[in-house]
Amino acid sequence: MIRSQFSLLFAGFLLVGTPALAATTPEQNESVGEKVETRDPVTILISIDGFRPDYLERGITPNLSALAAAGIYGPMRPSFPSKTFPNHWTLATGKTPDHHGIVGNTMEDSGRPGEKFKMATQDPFWWNQAEPIWITAEKQGIRSATMFWPGSEVEIDGMRPADWWPFNQKLSNDRRINAVIDWMRRPAEIRPQLVTLYFDTVDTAGHYYGPAPGQKLHAAISAVDSEIGRLKQQLDTLGQPANFVIASDHGMTETTPDRIIYLDQILPRDQYRLVEDGNYAGIEPLENNVDRVRAAFLLPHDHMQCWARENIPAHFAYGTNPRVPSILCLPEAGWVVYQDVPEWMTGVGGGHGYDHREPDMTAFFVASGPAITAGGQLPIFDNVNIYSLVARLAGVDPETSDGSLAPFEQMLIPDER
Repeated sequence: MIRSQFSLLFAGFLLVGTPALAATTPEQNESVGEKVETRDPVTILISIDGFRPDYLERGITPNLSALAAAGIYGPMRPSFPSKTFPNHWTLATGKTPDHHGIVGNTMEDSGRPGEKFKMATQDPFWWNQAEPIWITAEKQGIRSATMFWPGSEVEIDGMRPADWWPFNQKLSNDRRINAVIDWMRRPAEIRPQLVTLYFDTVDTAGHYYGPAPGQKLHAAISAVDSEIGRLKQQLDTLGQPANFVIASDHGMTETTPDRIIYLDQILPRDQYRLVEDGNYAGIEPLENNVDRVRAAFLLPHDHMQCWARENIPAHFAYGTNPRVPSILCLPEAGWVVYQDVPEWMTGVGGGHGYDHREPDMTAFFVASGPAITAGGQLPIFDNVNIYSLVARLAGVDPETSDGSLAPFEQMLIPDER
């Protein structure tokens, strides 16, 4: 069904929801005798936080659908936990959270007693268990630029991308696109060859309104699609070829106020330290109370299962890193676990963080550009492989990772970047 929709939309690619541009094209410049610069392709890694694969089937994404029709697309399995920061760092490093060290949106480390990692944390201590692709690129003389990405403003090995913006949720999507376009207008010697771009608005709408079809969620999806279309159109006007890799970090499932597990009904909160709650819970027993905490949480619970860190099932690939909480409690998809229920949780909403094999947690993937054939839909693959694809497209010699190029290798055009 997706494929047939793509063929109908492709002819109108970028004309829907994007402004007409007055600038002349490179071909027009050539026709009037101007010298036209031949540009090498730029690799642009785009994250649309919380974008489910089925959003592409709702008839509201003409630009993303056209990119998919011209390249490859399909479902992608996130890493566990299916949260934003762990999975963005997986996309950037090719390693699972257990191996790259960002094991949650919130976490603790025994090397920093009394501290917590939170999503605004920029201290390299928390991030330097793995090297992101933009740092590897810079070390190899490949200029990189990050228009937001979790961790992209952190100094790693004393380095940052050549160009980077500190994350600011108030910066509108169109201004993010404008910044990328401005980078691509530069002379070749200071023009990025690898760019990351991050959109958070679809995830925000999914949390507030849930993933079911609805006006407000669809407005957020359409707006991001339109901005990606505008980016492609502006790059075409500049004569700038681009290999796009567009992915989400996780999916989204519906949550409701009648599916809440209350931690205080399992054990009083003064008996342990809560690391994180919501779509899963991380528990640290107090030193003098380990046995009682383990006994309370490791019992069977309705709609939730808890494990000691060392007994987390192998399919999660999670639990060898000491930053993983001593006890992990994972609700069934759609259920939430809290000490204090957020004030905003008064109706239908959306959440993620569940078992990464749950269908609603599946992430989204599209890749399109001069280095990629029109290969159609791929079978589901793990998101640790994205790093290898981006490295290949950008000409980066990759670090060792948990993934490979195997899911995409047959769809790549040799010697093209």
